[in-house]
Amino acid sequence: MRIAIDAHSVGTKLGGNETYASNLVEALAQIDNSNEYTLYVTTEEAYDRFTNRWTNFKVRSTRPHTPLIRIPLTLSAELRKNPVDVLHVQFTAPPFCPCPVIVSIHDLSFEHLPHTFNRRSRTQLRLTVRRSARRAARILSLSEHTRRDIAETYRIDPAQITAIPPAAPSHYGPVVDEKELQRVRHTYGIEGEYVLSVGSIQPRKNLARLVRSYASLLAKYPGGRFPKLVLVGKCAWLYDETFRTLQETGINDSVILTGYVPESDLPALYSGCSAFVYPSFFEGFGLPPLEAMKCGAPVIVGNMTSLPEVVGDAALQVDPFDEKEIASAVEQIVNDQGLRDKLRVKGWARAEMFDWRETARRTLQVYEEVVQGSIPANSPGTGLAS
Repeated sequence: MRIAIDAHSVGTKLGGNETYASNLVEALAQIDNSNEYTLYVTTEEAYDRFTNRWTNFKVRSTRPHTPLIRIPLTLSAELRKNPVDVLHVQFTAPPFCPCPVIVSIHDLSFEHLPHTFNRRSRTQLRLTVRRSARRAARILSLSEHTRRDIAETYRIDPAQITAIPPAAPSHYGPVVDEKELQRVRHTYGIEGEYVLSVGSIQPRKNLARLVRSYASLLAKYPGGRFPKLVLVGKCAWLYDETFRTLQETGINDSVILTGYVPESDLPALYSGCSAFVYPSFFEGFGLPPLEAMKCGAPVIVGNMTSLPEVVGDAALQVDPFDEKEIASAVEQIVNDQGLRDKLRVKGWARAEMFDWRETARRTLQVYEEVVQGSIPANSPGTGLAS
């Protein structure tokens, strides 16, 4: 088969989209040396990362990066010039694609929570993703929750949608080297114990409520007796509320904003925290909690959408709209060593249930089914444990 993957997100610091594309490519290269792959990239970082690494992979630059030009013009022209058997994209496919398309749709937050996006992004996604989904040969989701949501929202036969969960990167794990832990702490100005949250600063990550919950704990434990709060992630969009809440609560000195952090530093940040909090109220999967669990961090997540499906009973689940409940869970973990130890063990075991090679194997199976014109199974579940 001649398989093409739109890997434009690699090298762009786009969070989950980049993590999905880069890890899928790496895992496919591990399990498949017979099919021919073409990777479409837009950044020098991605081009350098993938070029000349595997004999059955070619890398082509499809610029400019802006999707309004690249997808309908540059990418479409490339596909006609160098035909392939199947194209795999994230969210948006070329409007006149000369081959079958598989579309990965990670979530439909832009449909259900339009106020959490800026107008341009919201309009673009609503126009292009629905069209891409209805014309796709197959749709991939990351969770059963999203699979059902796509089927119901876009009125698509559920058999056309396959849920294949991702995983934490294979090299993630507990960091026990004290020098590495201290290096990362020093890099980001962290002293002493800390509560960690990882994710781009945008409305649905719910960081304003986390900040208010944390402020209530500081009031309860004055004099620096409570761990600091470390927020890792770049400013994405509509982040004003988070910064305004920091100003209103007056706790800036107790909160560390790191901005974007390279993946190489994340395992140590996860490993060193007293608690990892991910209070998002809408996720198509939610990879940071899985990364944290694989590194041995005790985890708290919001109890909505796909997150309960991902963490099972290996994390504390809270109502993401209840600030008192968030604060109570953080306080409970910080003050209870036994609970931390229990969650670390359960979390690590849970994270080990997910494997990028299995994700790649199942994705490759979908490629084969589409190219061969096979009819998908009627119940394409994720196989996640409850």
